[in-house]
Amino acid sequence: MDFKSVTSRLLTAFAAEQVSYALIGGFAVSLWGHPRATVDMDFLVRQSDMVKVRRIVEGMGYRCIHVSDNVSQFASADKLKGKLDFLHAFRPASLSMLERAALKSIFDGAQHIPVVLPEDLIGLKVQAICNDPSRTSLDMSDIEALVKIFGSSLDWSRIEEYLKLFGMEEKLGNLKEHYDEA
Repeated sequence: MDFKSVTSRLLTAFAAEQVSYALIGGFAVSLWGHPRATVDMDFLVRQSDMVKVRRIVEGMGYRCIHVSDNVSQFASADKLKGKLDFLHAFRPASLSMLERAALKSIFDGAQHIPVVLPEDLIGLKVQAICNDPSRTSLDMSDIEALVKIFGSSLDWSRIEEYLKLFGMEEKLGNLKEHYDEA
């Protein structure tokens, strides 16, 4: 996937259409200081903007391969375009994530992109584990890396809320141990 080209086109179109979005997933984890390989781009997008998003990405040559109330996934036959996943923000927690997103510099400062905060990224990773336990190893690795990087600066009460929401509150102690080891 040509992240620079795809990102440039998306960000330009999102700005023109006033789409409310933030980067999530592996690319976001990398921007917060834990570089890792990823083959797609994941975004949190205000659900009411998804009609615009679909028009934009289909205009770029993607086709919708899955849509539900919670997520839309697009793929292109062109390997340089890769896959795009959009998590729909419509619940209070996800809408708040969009409001809190921080602008991060990408591609040596050539562009800036809103990225969900580390605590919110952890919350989304917890949700992903709940939705698909086969992702546990990769997502826990991302969570532990973010905890080691940000430690005491994290909003631990927000992380605890996410863990409780998904019935994983027993993980809090383990996460704090990873912070203590950093």
